Amino acid sequence: MRWAKLGLIVPPTDARGTWRNSHASLPCCLPVDDRHVAILYSVRDAANRSRPARVVIDIKTLKLVEDVAEPLLQLGAPGTFDDSGVMPTWVVNSPEGFLVYYVGWNRAVTVPFQNAIGAARADHEGRKWSRVSEGPLVTRSRRDPYFVASCAVVEDGACWRMWYLSCQGWVERTGVMTHRYHIRQMMSDHPLDWPNASTPAIDFASPDEYAISRPSVLRHDGRWHMWYSTRGHAYRIGYAVSDNGETWQRQDNIVGIGRSPSGWDSEMICYPHVFTMNGTTYMAYNGNGYGASGIGLAVISGPGW
Repeated sequence: MRWAKLGLIVPPTDARGTWRNSHASLPCCLPVDDRHVAILYSVRDAANRSRPARVVIDIKTLKLVEDVAEPLLQLGAPGTFDDSGVMPTWVVNSPEGFLVYYVGWNRAVTVPFQNAIGAARADHEGRKWSRVSEGPLVTRSRRDPYFVASCAVVEDGACWRMWYLSCQGWVERTGVMTHRYHIRQMMSDHPLDWPNASTPAIDFASPDEYAISRPSVLRHDGRWHMWYSTRGHAYRIGYAVSDNGETWQRQDNIVGIGRSPSGWDSEMICYPHVFTMNGTTYMAYNGNGYGASGIGLAVISGPGW
């Protein structure tokens, strides 16, 4: 597998003092026709609260053709799971219409934050959103006692599959509470109704690895493929393959994309979203600073795909 980087396509937001104060994080791509792709992502205000934004890119020229002036969804009411952040993570076309799954978060006391997974209904271009409910679809439970976050959701015949981040605990390191999370999976017969029953999908490869996040799952050529972020010292992108969507084999060594020698993605590369458009497979991803440097695009090339 080999990815050719096409460059930075969404520069970091820099409208100081507004809801778009900084960052362009967690890209989620939705093709709207044979030439244009909507990119849903999150920005931060001066208080580091996250709201969803949207741009449209011409996939042939990589030029920006549409932007939004207002958040796609406002923060939740005080005390709800998303009163401090709404971050899109996946979009599907379902019997319920287009659904955007998002990470909602709020501040905590003994640890820095608490995450859960919510959903919004959207139009086919991802321009207009409305919450499915004030409460989350998936939140901490007996199987996920700390928090859950970024997910991928794929229809598989009569069922739906979800892969999601599951926090396994917090550890104090040099006076700072640090999370430890991996990727779990579960199944449902409805895209808005998920059980509190799951199994590990991508587990830790070593004691030094403490964060595996943002799964992006694609079926291709009879197999399931997953890309994700993995972090020890700094985030990089990993890759796994499965014959059945349940038992995964990590093959991080053949992911075919890494940090650049210099520039916006030279320190870290993370939060991949892989999608197919016009028969071509692309990856949108973040670089340095978890999206502080913007969103880039790569295209798969060469034999083996």
